[in-house]
Amino acid sequence: ALGAALAQREGDGVFALSLEHAQITVEGRRDGDLVQAALQSPPTRSGPLPDGLLDRLLTLFGLARADLDPRIPPALIHGGADHAVLVLRSRTALAAMHYALDAGRTLMLEAGLVTIVLVLVESDQLLHTRNAFASGGVLEDPATGAATAALAGYLRDLGWPHGGAIDVVQGEDMGMRSRLRAEIGPVPGSSIRVSG
Repeated sequence: ALGAALAQREGDGVFALSLEHAQITVEGRRDGDLVQAALQSPPTRSGPLPDGLLDRLLTLFGLARADLDPRIPPALIHGGADHAVLVLRSRTALAAMHYALDAGRTLMLEAGLVTIVLVLVESDQLLHTRNAFASGGVLEDPATGAATAALAGYLRDLGWPHGGAIDVVQGEDMGMRSRLRAEIGPVPGSSIRVSG
């Protein structure tokens, strides 16, 4: 979104940005009414969820451990900010995502999470996500490049057979379908390029 906004204000280009702990670039291009954007994330990292956080996340979303896809364990993922990721077994469970906004905001602020990413794997290179964004005051974000970069970095860390890139469909269940592409290099912890 930032790359698109900068392109509309400043014209097409690549813009260097300083975050609190990293340097990134965003790119924006206009073609008539169509605006495309890309993000070069800071270095990514991933690890297990802190003790007790998985149970709190499952309770928030009304999920059970049996709803989770065992191929991709729940994790804390980072691509400039912290996100939690839960990979679900069914499209129905993803489409039914719901939670209390105030409870979600409290949990996310206490855990230091920007979003909670719910994922469904359609294939090794095509995933569907929903990004709970109570920390930002809304139930869901329709297109989250930073969370997609963090997810791609996690898949690389797991040795997932991504073939160098993943495509992520996001926002579909809220009526704002976005398609993001994350290009994944082979070096663990390196940045990820996300475009959409």
